[in-house]
Amino acid sequence: MKFPRRTRLLRNPFDATAYAAVFFLLVMFISMGSRLFTPGVRINLPVADNQPGTDRPTVKVAMDENGRYFFEHQLIEAATLNERLKSAVKESPTPLTLVIYMDKAVRFENVLALQLLARDAGIPDALIATSPRANPLPARP
Repeated sequence: MKFPRRTRLLRNPFDATAYAAVFFLLVMFISMGSRLFTPGVRINLPVADNQPGTDRPTVKVAMDENGRYFFEHQLIEAATLNERLKSAVKESPTPLTLVIYMDKAVRFENVLALQLLARDAGIPDALIATSPRANPLPARP
């Protein structure tokens, strides 16, 4: 016995409204997801070219525009930072270099205080982290 076939392929035209709705929802989720809060401290590094580097081990300390210190991704007071830097110097077999990640708006007195704090802990050298200058493409003759 042969059963009658009641379905026809391509009976109705293709309906794109469901796909468009899903596409717009995806666009909305992606655009809203980029606006979510990301943890951390926003630091605008100074811009400079051809800064010296170091081949020695480094210790990194960040400073925000209010002069607060951040060590190992945590807010830290100056006295505690001094102790942590001293322990880092004791653990390292070679001399360390302090790399300062500071905001453009940090006052020079705060940077100098951090360098003196590091020197007191036994870290004689300090470097300031910078962002490279964005060079425009040279004009063609």
